[in-house]
Amino acid sequence: MLQIGVGWAGVDTLIRVKRLIVNADDFGLTSGVNRAILELHEQGVLTSTTLMANAAATAEAVEIALATSTLGVGCHVVLVDGEPVLPVSEIPALVEPETGRFFPTLGKFLKHIYGSVGRRAAIATAIEAEAFAQLSRLKSKGVRLTHLDTHKHTHMFRPVLEPVLRAAVRAGVERIRNPFEPQWAVAATPGAPAVRGLQVRVLRSFESGFRRRVAAAGLRTTDGAPGVLATGTLDAGTVSSLLAALPDGVWELVTHPGYNDADLGRARTRLLAQREVEMQALGALAGAPGVELISFAEI
Repeated sequence: MLQIGVGWAGVDTLIRVKRLIVNADDFGLTSGVNRAILELHEQGVLTSTTLMANAAATAEAVEIALATSTLGVGCHVVLVDGEPVLPVSEIPALVEPETGRFFPTLGKFLKHIYGSVGRRAAIATAIEAEAFAQLSRLKSKGVRLTHLDTHKHTHMFRPVLEPVLRAAVRAGVERIRNPFEPQWAVAATPGAPAVRGLQVRVLRSFESGFRRRVAAAGLRTTDGAPGVLATGTLDAGTVSSLLAALPDGVWELVTHPGYNDADLGRARTRLLAQREVEMQALGALAGAPGVELISFAEI
């Protein structure tokens, strides 16, 4: 929320405006995802992205980031369904011993971190170390990180949030995604699976604790993240519906654009053809009346 105090006859006037960050996750996943993100930014409808530190097309994404100063670039911290930056020997509590990779699904990851009562301290230490390593790798390449978020929104859970916040403070990253979808966005998202809608509403109970911990760590965040519920179903109709319902404040529209090519087909992602649907859908943002498109650098 932008607040401007204007003194007049001893009275301050509060001006509230609608500000929207349009963020694309998975920068660096494939060349087709990278190309889509750059094209949408050049079209003026995408303001921000989050970059994977250890993905197949990370090096190309870094080159694009360094050459595109108007694009806000954060770190998409990966703690599930991917390969760590640190050697497995340094973070054994965070990987599957059989593969040396992170747990392949969010469900298995959560079962591990909540079920390993005797290893919670070791898991937290490993999360902080790996998150810091990912942030540091991108910074060492010259990327000026505007913020961070996490793959699969794992930082909405306290055992992940607290070590991730510590890593952010150590790395000098001052902003983080608020991954919770507000009720107005749930109501404005037609066609989303009912089970996913229930999950989003249940998880929102974590938001007050999230806000307290983010504030205590000295980081900034948004008012919420429309688009999380629509992951896998985001289309032009949904984008238009969300824009029509958008209230005053600072919001982040979470998107996953990309070209559905052979590289994406080989990637571990359930979003294939849907990524091209999202590319078309974001065109609805062009010239949206009364909405200021910003990046995380501006909050």
